[in-house]
Amino acid sequence: MLKRCAIVTWAAMAATAAGAGMPPPLDPATCKQSGSLMRLAGLGEASGLVVSRATPGRFWSHNDSGKPVIVSFDSKGNVTGHLAIGGARVEDWEAMATAPCGSGSCLFIADIGDNSAKRGEVTIYRVPEPAKPGGSAQVDAVIRASYPDGAHDAEALLASPDGTLYIVTKGDTGQVGLYRVPGDARGGATLRLEPVGGPLSKGTPAANARITDGAMSPDGEWVALRTKTALIFYRSADFLKGNFREARRVDLTALGEPQGEGVAFGPSNTVYLAGEGGGKSQPGTLAVLSCAN
Repeated sequence: MLKRCAIVTWAAMAATAAGAGMPPPLDPATCKQSGSLMRLAGLGEASGLVVSRATPGRFWSHNDSGKPVIVSFDSKGNVTGHLAIGGARVEDWEAMATAPCGSGSCLFIADIGDNSAKRGEVTIYRVPEPAKPGGSAQVDAVIRASYPDGAHDAEALLASPDGTLYIVTKGDTGQVGLYRVPGDARGGATLRLEPVGGPLSKGTPAANARITDGAMSPDGEWVALRTKTALIFYRSADFLKGNFREARRVDLTALGEPQGEGVAFGPSNTVYLAGEGGGKSQPGTLAVLSCAN
């Protein structure tokens, strides 16, 4: 069972930050590009993206096919290591998330892609986050899960501060939906995903409006979902109850991403965006948004 951690309330965090001279809380209404689009050499697909909880300045990403390997890189897009994941296989890796885990943090790698909507179950691999950026790491839990309403393609995995996992479906085989992973993450029998609220979309969304990734802020205040052309913010307290009212939508077309794929919350009111390259031989991209007054 994943260790649950208390969620810090937004008001308490804001008061603490103000008293300590820290940056103000993240404000989606102020999000704007910071710097230019960077290239991720050697990472052509960049399907998932997370900011390390163990090592400041480190990022993790992965391709959606090939060997079970995740890639570490820095805030400038420089690749710093390749980490082979023992005990995992790749069918269609599409997302990553990170959350507190025991006395440290864990990476969750989501093999949840299903372009034809035919898979009987999807898989999430849990890996204790290592200190080194390369080498190898071993899966310590394999979470297998199925949808209660038939197969779905998905590219977004959310992890709340208490370790609860959620999948947001993409919407290319029907409506976009939110599903909770039951709390027992020790592996074993296939779990049944729990739908949360109704659909997020009215019918099948247009190709550029389908969900290609999602993330939850470390303080638990915000959920961000991205498409190829937009970044959509929701208040977590509403979103995780099935109230999918948008708080803010940010147009991403000016970034010039070949194909927008990943999103992760960073420190100091930043949001990072990863994109696939112009093909497997072309590098992926990394963009930074500053979201503070």
